[in-house]
Formats: sequence, structure tokens, C-alpha cells
Amino acid sequence: MAATTALTHGAPPRRHVAVIPCRWGASRFPGKPLARLGDKPLLWHVHQRCLEAKRLDGAIVTTDDERIEAVCRQLGIECIRTGEHLTGTDRVAEVAERLSAEAYINVQGDEPFISPTAIDAVSEALEYLPPGALAVNAYTELADVGAVLDHNVVKVVVSAQGEALMFSRQPIPYPKGDRPKYLRQLGLYGFTGPALQRFRQLQQGPLERAEGVEMLRFVEHGHAVQMIPVDDDGVAVDTPEDLARAESLLASTHD
Repeated sequence: MAATTALTHGAPPRRHVAVIPCRWGASRFPGKPLARLGDKPLLWHVHQRCLEAKRLDGAIVTTDDERIEAVCRQLGIECIRTGEHLTGTDRVAEVAERLSAEAYINVQGDEPFISPTAIDAVSEALEYLPPGALAVNAYTELADVGAVLDHNVVKVVVSAQGEALMFSRQPIPYPKGDRPKYLRQLGLYGFTGPALQRFRQLQQGPLERAEGVEMLRFVEHGHAVQMIPVDDDGVAVDTPEDLARAESLLASTHD
């Protein structure tokens, strides 16, 4: 079955849609979206989790790579080909210009076990955004010391009102006084179309460029990012070693 190309000018708008940005050239793991997990590529597993969410009106892969687009066609996954972009959110913003929807949920293409319930929680939170907030971002508490120290795991500090104060790959906050709770930012964001347009208009700031964390673009420019706690203990695949761990997890779920 061929994937449909989602250039839906004149089509009725969707409600909330998942957009899965996938690129070939990840520095730590080139070709990662097509790496095999079980008998399917990584991106297929992420797409399946999105389909299991109850509040979404479809799930779309977006990429600038013809190899990824071709595999989506083979698997019957809807795919939008874009130009090159600085970040996955910039890529989702291009999709929002071409596909009409009330809101867009950005789901990372390397989270094969992302919780469908967490995706739904972001979708629901978008309907109750506080004034001034331009994005919803999911987070979960970190219990593993190794994950706290891992620079592939992005940590977030959250205000009393639930807004992101800072994101970092370093363990923040520093435990000089009390022992803090460490929170992991999930690559699970929700936006309206106008918020994505605003994101594309903003310049990358020094913090975003230094940390490589795209939600810092909103924070640096004074726009609120509403954080919501979710339950998610999946494995993000940043390296080939992570893929081996994901294989073990997948095998255990089939036992």
C-alpha cells in the first residue's frame, strides 16, 4: 500500500495530528530511523505508538531524506517530504504550513516505546494552555543516576506554575543544598499552527545553540513552555547501544 502524500490544500482540517520528524544524518547514529528493531524499522514503532493514542486524527512522518520517504511508502505510512531544517520542530512547522490541523504533536522518531497515554496527555493539555504559553512539553521524573548524568538525556527545571525555566544536558539543578528531583524532558511537544509559525520566526539563541535543545528557543525569547508530568519509562534510541537495549525490551514484552 502506498503512503498518501499529505498535501491537503482544500481538505477539511484535522483535529490533533502527530508529526514524527526523521532525519538520516544523526551524528551519533546515521540512518537511525531505518535501523531495525525486531522486524521493523525504528520509525514504524514510533508511528504505531501514535496510532494507539486515542485523541489523534492521524500520524505523519516528515523527512528530507528520500530513503526514509521510500520506506514510509512501502509501509503505508503517511509521509511529507520537507526541505532541510535546523531542528525537528522547524520541520514540523513546515508541515503545519502544508497540512491544516487544530494542533500538532511533535513525537521524536527515536522513541519506539513512547506511551500513547503520554501523547494523549499532551493533546489534552493543548486545550487548556495558559495565556502566553506557546507549547506543551511532557516530562517524567528520573530515578536512575546514570540517566541524570547522561548528556543524551535532557533535564528540565520547572517553575511552581509548571513552566520550563531551563533545559540542559547537564544535571540541573545542582544539589548544593537539598537533594533535588531530576526531571527528564521528553521529546514530546504540542503546538498550535500559529505557535509553530512563531517558532520559525525566532532566531536560535546562544543557549539553544550550545545545548542543542530546541525548546530553549521559546524560553530564550520569553515565551512560556508549559510542562506536564506523564508516565513514560521507555528507551530513547540515541546510539547503537540504546538500540540493543531496546531490542531486549522488545523481546521481554513479547515473552
